[in-house]
Amino acid sequence: MHPHLVSPFGGLSVLVAVFAAWTALDLFQQVRGRQGAARLIWLATAAMAMGGGVWSMHFIAMLGFNPGGPVHYDLTLTAASFLLAIAGSCLAFLIASQGRGTGRLILAGVIMGGGICAMHYLGMAALRTTVALTYAPALVALSAVIALSASIIALFAAERARAPLWRLAAAVVLGLAVVGMHYFAMAALTLTPLQTAATTHPPGAPPLMLAIGVAAVTVVILFLALAASMIGQRDKLISIIDAGGVGYWELSLPGQTLWLSGRARKYLDLAHGEAFGARDFVRKLKPEDLPRRAATLARALNGDGEYNAEYQMRDSGRWLLLRGRLLRSRSGRPLKLAGVITDVTDRRQAFAALATSEHRQRLLINELNHRVKNTLATIQSIAALTARRSSSVEDFMRLFEARLIALSDTHNLLTANGWERARLRDLILLEFRPYAEDRLRMQGPEVTLEAEQALSMGLILHELVTNAAKYGALSCPEGAPGWVDVAWSEADDGGLITLDWIEHGGPSVAPPTRSGFGSRLIDVSIRNTLAGSASMDYAEGRLHCRLRFRPGAAPKT
Repeated sequence: MHPHLVSPFGGLSVLVAVFAAWTALDLFQQVRGRQGAARLIWLATAAMAMGGGVWSMHFIAMLGFNPGGPVHYDLTLTAASFLLAIAGSCLAFLIASQGRGTGRLILAGVIMGGGICAMHYLGMAALRTTVALTYAPALVALSAVIALSASIIALFAAERARAPLWRLAAAVVLGLAVVGMHYFAMAALTLTPLQTAATTHPPGAPPLMLAIGVAAVTVVILFLALAASMIGQRDKLISIIDAGGVGYWELSLPGQTLWLSGRARKYLDLAHGEAFGARDFVRKLKPEDLPRRAATLARALNGDGEYNAEYQMRDSGRWLLLRGRLLRSRSGRPLKLAGVITDVTDRRQAFAALATSEHRQRLLINELNHRVKNTLATIQSIAALTARRSSSVEDFMRLFEARLIALSDTHNLLTANGWERARLRDLILLEFRPYAEDRLRMQGPEVTLEAEQALSMGLILHELVTNAAKYGALSCPEGAPGWVDVAWSEADDGGLITLDWIEHGGPSVAPPTRSGFGSRLIDVSIRNTLAGSASMDYAEGRLHCRLRFRPGAAPKT
């Protein structure tokens, strides 16, 4: 006698099997991406979904079993069959998750299939009815082959399943195979009525009670598994966001409980597991940012716009950009404010550097404009005074060109030093460049002049050299005695410089009868630009010029 199968329960068992297979395959993907305690939790959840789903499918299908008499189930054996299905699935998933390889998957599939078979026949042993159960060995073996094959296929599908459509197809095949195993096992069953069954009431739980329990377990297990899968997908998405250098945050409503991803906690310099709430975040802000934060948050919570604000952390100085939007339920009730947090310190520093660069560029342009005006004024003055003292156009051109070249040489020297400063020693050597080395004897400490002072000192030295070449020590031919001593010293106060220009070996010179261009230029330059003074001494028929000035002193206006 064969059992009578009621088709509505058969269809429901197929749906449960497919749903369980889908969920188990999805959860098994989470096992591979986890380590430590999280890995074990996901492994147990996948095993619960697979084993519990197969167990539920078995007993749902058994609701359609009609042996021709009352049916009850032994609760101990029924619970044992449930645990056996879970244990087999858990061990199989554990082996399959240890690494890749066909042999490992086949071994895991054999263990899972054996667990399913053991669950089925232990569940059948829990059956208490008025008939005796016997099995056809060939069909029992076929059901075992189907269980083993289905389990191996399931694990190979879990290994390869990535796209949802492919995973759905694998789940359908697996669910149908598990159901097929059940019905082939039931087809192997032969029922023989017992002679004493007429007066005996079988012990155990009635099918209705078992049906309610199975339905409850099925719903709880599978929906918990789906919830865990959704959490896993959420965690994976957050991990991807974190890997992109972006943190994630949520402010649940109405209690305003703050949750932060790992990257967000890193940006806020929080230790692992450190408690942190919305009020703690406020304490990390600068006081001047608090009103702006309150206004931005209120606007976002009212749905008037997205949350978008940049803050500088009080302790670390790090700049953080927070963006988010309000999420609502289907009824329109605010659920949470969620968004991302990024470190924009580099961008802020780049903008600050750009602003500094633009400011410096404006200063340089203004400085250049000032220097060009000063240079043009100097050239204009040189041209006017040179023309006043020249006897002919040729004489003017010769003197004017020489002075412009001296000014240009000083410009070149300043350009080589970034138009910031020039050494006094370099200015002197520049003017003595056309003469032999023995014509100059120079000594003194290191003295640096600012740009404007260097231009004036260059013109002063040019006039002294030109005067010496025309009338003094440098007017002697090469090889004849004639040289210039240039020595300078620094006063004890560290500011005043005294420079002595003394000519030797040249023709005897006398004080000029009138003030020439060179004398006027030296006097004006030393007073206005170098904040000093100049004196000329012609004792013993030689020129002794003494310059006193302070490098870096503000010029007189």
